[in-house]
Amino acid sequence: MHTAARWTLCPIDENETAALARKCGLQAPAARVLWTRGFRTPQEVDHFLHPRLTDLADPFALLGMDEAVERVRRAVTAKERILLYGDYDVDGVSSVVILRKMIELMGHHADIHVPDRLKDGYGMQVSVVEQAARNGVSLIISVDTGIRAIEAVKAARELGVDVVITDHHLPEEELPPAVAILNPNRPGCQYPNKNLCGAGVTFKLIQALMDRENWPPDRIVRFSDSFLVMAAIATVADVVPLTGENRSIVKRGLDGLSKTRNPGLRALLAASGVEPGEVLSATDVGFRVSPRINAAGRMDNARDVIELFLTSDEDRARAIASRLDELNTERQRTGEAIVKAILEECGEEGPGPGRAGLVFYSPGWHRGVVGIVANRIVELFHRPAIVLGRDENTGLAQGSGRSIPGFHLLDALGEMADIFHRFGGHRQAVGVTLDESRVEELKQRFNDHAAAMLNAEDLAPERACDAELGLDELNDTSAGEILNLAPFGLGNRAPLFLARGVEIRQAPETFGKEREHVRVRLHQRERTLFAKAWRFAPRKDELKPGARVDVALSVDADPFSAKRGYAPWSATIRDVRPAE
Repeated sequence: MHTAARWTLCPIDENETAALARKCGLQAPAARVLWTRGFRTPQEVDHFLHPRLTDLADPFALLGMDEAVERVRRAVTAKERILLYGDYDVDGVSSVVILRKMIELMGHHADIHVPDRLKDGYGMQVSVVEQAARNGVSLIISVDTGIRAIEAVKAARELGVDVVITDHHLPEEELPPAVAILNPNRPGCQYPNKNLCGAGVTFKLIQALMDRENWPPDRIVRFSDSFLVMAAIATVADVVPLTGENRSIVKRGLDGLSKTRNPGLRALLAASGVEPGEVLSATDVGFRVSPRINAAGRMDNARDVIELFLTSDEDRARAIASRLDELNTERQRTGEAIVKAILEECGEEGPGPGRAGLVFYSPGWHRGVVGIVANRIVELFHRPAIVLGRDENTGLAQGSGRSIPGFHLLDALGEMADIFHRFGGHRQAVGVTLDESRVEELKQRFNDHAAAMLNAEDLAPERACDAELGLDELNDTSAGEILNLAPFGLGNRAPLFLARGVEIRQAPETFGKEREHVRVRLHQRERTLFAKAWRFAPRKDELKPGARVDVALSVDADPFSAKRGYAPWSATIRDVRPAE
């Protein structure tokens, strides 16, 4: 099922980009991308290409940091019982692991609570707080959760338990009565990076603790790099913009990932098919590593993942990593079955023009994978989508939503808040719980709201090309420079180039288990280039011999090619259209 895209091309000044290329010692393709993305001077280019630890913002710029640090240090000194209250996704698990390790380095220990996605649902629960108080806990530190947990924090305060909240989700008007709240999105917080993920906020707390503990600079650098590995994985997994400070976190963290000595991480990388010493990209983390971490929280319980990263037993680490790999395979099969059911419901033509916002529900769908399915539906139909299953314990419909760039999903749900028992999230992703009897109403109101907010252009995916490219401009050097613009993700997407008037002289070849992918030779002037096109088999007639096409092209790292002695990169077709 193919939705025709709108092709756009960034305006460019060829004279300025040529000058930038000369001054920075770059070839034209990378220089064009940097210029169109706002990096216009050699200093800006150098800062972008070589982010440093010193680029990270002052953690004490986060409102509430002084109070948070003071309370944590007091609990460590007095050996109070501390509970880390996390979440079951990659971001929550990573946050728990790095903060638990920091507290150990300070000479103390912390208990951990990670909710079960299917039994406990999302967020801090009053019952868990009450049990913690009975167990003698006097300080709860929430990570990647808590900003909307007003009732749970009130219960803690009544029981004499202090709460420090570290979170990044958008707050409600009323804030919980915590001792300290660290969240760049809370009102009055002047912290410059509003797009930290949960582990990013937790890392800022750790930075502040290292500072107040008066650690020597070399120790701070060594442990910061260690913590940044997990923070980088979480930042990629949580799909926050990879710009500014987040870019520094991810680039530095990924550099350390291939050299990690953590037995759990090494076992997880091996289970993900990563060769020893292989340098991973953000895409590798997003598609190979993160899904295996997430699989435990989606299909089982995330406590195993925390044990994986904290254990020093290599055999135990391998056993857990193997189990996560099995759960991920099960998660993939479960998700594919739901996607198939949705596609059958939509029919061959897909949702018509009258369906701008999509809601799908079946009582039997596994709630642990509905977020992934919603993401896939958005990719297929380019419409905001919510996918729901049923909680067998409560009978309530529960699920997740994902959005397109022009549609603020959390704001949309706020317009129909009366439907839900609870909802939360941010612009691009939400979680919801509602009565099964109101699902049909949600379908109607969500669609009506989306139809009012979105026009036909919004509902057509954009094929945003950074710059034009001649096939003769692609070589090992220029491809390497393009790949050095990584890590790629939200806010710094992989560059897309427009190659005009490309000739197809030979029939494309299909490959893959289902023969779903395409390999084709592209010809332009004197240059021939081999390119792949993933899941392009249904469109291979657009690449018939004799066709003259415009090609939207990306450059990708290709370690398999490099291993066989060929170029370490390959060209990938993202879209084609008849040549103008």
